[in-house]
Amino acid sequence: KALKTVRELQGHLRTLTGSCRLLIDARTKGVDSLAQIEALDWQRFAMAVEQAEVLGRPETVDRTAELIDRHRTVKLFAGPLLNTFEFRGAGAVQGLLSALAIIAELYRTGKRRLPDRVPLRFVPSAWRPFVLRDGIIDRAAYELCALSQLRERLRAGDIWVAGSRQFRDFDSYLIPPATYAALREKGPLPLAIETDFERHIEERRTRLDTAIEQVTVLARQGELPQVRLDENGLIISPLKAATPPATEMARRAAYDRLPRVKITDLLLEVDAWTGFSECFIHRRSGRQVDDRNALLTVILADGINLGLTRMAETCRGASLRQLAHLHDWHISEAAYGEALGRLIDAHRTMPLAALWGDGTTSSSDGQQFHAGGRGAAIGDINARSGNEPGVAFYTHVSDRYDPFASRVIAATAGEAPYVLDGLLYHQTGLTIEEHYTDTGGASDHVFGLMPFFGYRFAPRLRDIKERRLHLLPGQESGPLLGGMTAEPIALGHVAAHWDELLRFATSIRTGTVTASAMLRRLSAYPRQNGLALALRELGRLERSIFMLDWLRDIDLRRRTQAGLNKGEARNALARALFFNQLGELRDRRFENQTYRASGLNLLVAAIILWNTRYLEMALADIATPDEIARHIAPLGWEHISLTGDYSWNVEDRPDPDALRPLRAVSSLLAA
Repeated sequence: KALKTVRELQGHLRTLTGSCRLLIDARTKGVDSLAQIEALDWQRFAMAVEQAEVLGRPETVDRTAELIDRHRTVKLFAGPLLNTFEFRGAGAVQGLLSALAIIAELYRTGKRRLPDRVPLRFVPSAWRPFVLRDGIIDRAAYELCALSQLRERLRAGDIWVAGSRQFRDFDSYLIPPATYAALREKGPLPLAIETDFERHIEERRTRLDTAIEQVTVLARQGELPQVRLDENGLIISPLKAATPPATEMARRAAYDRLPRVKITDLLLEVDAWTGFSECFIHRRSGRQVDDRNALLTVILADGINLGLTRMAETCRGASLRQLAHLHDWHISEAAYGEALGRLIDAHRTMPLAALWGDGTTSSSDGQQFHAGGRGAAIGDINARSGNEPGVAFYTHVSDRYDPFASRVIAATAGEAPYVLDGLLYHQTGLTIEEHYTDTGGASDHVFGLMPFFGYRFAPRLRDIKERRLHLLPGQESGPLLGGMTAEPIALGHVAAHWDELLRFATSIRTGTVTASAMLRRLSAYPRQNGLALALRELGRLERSIFMLDWLRDIDLRRRTQAGLNKGEARNALARALFFNQLGELRDRRFENQTYRASGLNLLVAAIILWNTRYLEMALADIATPDEIARHIAPLGWEHISLTGDYSWNVEDRPDPDALRPLRAVSSLLAA
């Protein structure tokens, strides 16, 4: 009916447009005769206008009432439907499932009247006037309401059908209920959150009350750091640069002392320090590679996006068949992860790395790489990144510049679901406590999940002034924050799903499912299900606490900005390394794209480790104070030869305990 109405309106509009064109044409040609003017069909024109006005008026028919009136005259199939399929659901929809069971029993037995007591909590407020008439339950309205809610809950994933693929049990992805119950009974769950709902909420209420009070007091005194909050609204001033003026001169002086090195020699040195090539064992036999140089050639081909065919043409002594065999039998995502862990664990123990951070904070961001083609790849276009198809490498970087996790995501995918993956599943010794992203990595679901694993989430929100605070029921924001406050947290809904939230988080922590897979699934439902809504409400609560902390804590803003800057600087190095094939990913296979991302990340980590070790020598040689050295990043590559023939000069490689001599400082006149 809606489609028919739209088509009628379109037809009337075409008539109206055509009549107007005829009128304009007649007047342009100076038509004055009555016959020609009557040919414009004014009557049809007027009818079209009248009908368009009717169709444009708001809907006045109560569709719910109309549906209930038709219930008695239409042959229904609800009985066979309910008695054929087995519907299941979590605790929050048990009332609806009970109602469906009662209705199925009525059809099976042929009874006409509902029992005296039936579940009513599932009935929405819009349906209640029809379901309850003068205190008496109307069977037709009750039945239709239950079926309507069944449809909505199936779409949302709150209810599933036994044996169905399309309406598969969301519960089947999680840790089995019996296993979860045993974990709860045995001891505390492997979560970093207070599992008692009342105690958790009271702790959050206290934090919110304290934050509201402090922000209000500081705002009235005009002492919010670089923030103005008054009756006219909120203004947050940009952060001022905190880098000492002498940093750039010291950086240039230090990098001028670093030895010039080929990328192949750099990899040989780093491998001698860490033995990361030992991680690439044979898939079947578990043996290490006999020809280490050939293995490093394969890794380099991934990391600089050259590919095995062109690498075999460029590298002396390596055939395509040999490289392809090594790639097939020794390269794996697990091996790349283990090798990366060795590099990062070696790097984080270095004294210079400690100046950049304590290793407890990190940031993550996506870096776009074009796919270099059209056709099927056109479906991978991301509106934020232009009209070229491609993918993104989503990378996590610690405050010591360590790129400890990287994965390939579709260009059309949101970044937020992947934030937790890098924090939970990396293979390094890093212990992250605080994590930063830009707006693309932030969502209420991520805010809600972070505390379960002990992470403080601190994204740089681009539209923070337009975001709203959501307080707990009974909390007051005061006049200054009143304009920023929206509806309160649906605490009852969170309480009803609290045990499901604990089981959901436990499933992610124990590795039963990945965080990204479950967050993508929750967001993929046409209508959000109960668990997703509960997680969103919990995330709104966490985001409100964060927003108040953001206003009163300038150090938090500086840490976030510094963390994101380190990630962006790492991306610049990655872009410089991934230069072959115009920096485009020509291979459409996800597995090979993943190897390219992992090879690139391993190469970046190797350069960071090599630079750090030699920067320590150079900075000590020029007597650079720590307050200057902490601003010099190990991400330079001007001294590294990335192009040319890739040869492995094993004989010229120094011993693991020996380093290359620093370059002498030459005068400009001598140059």
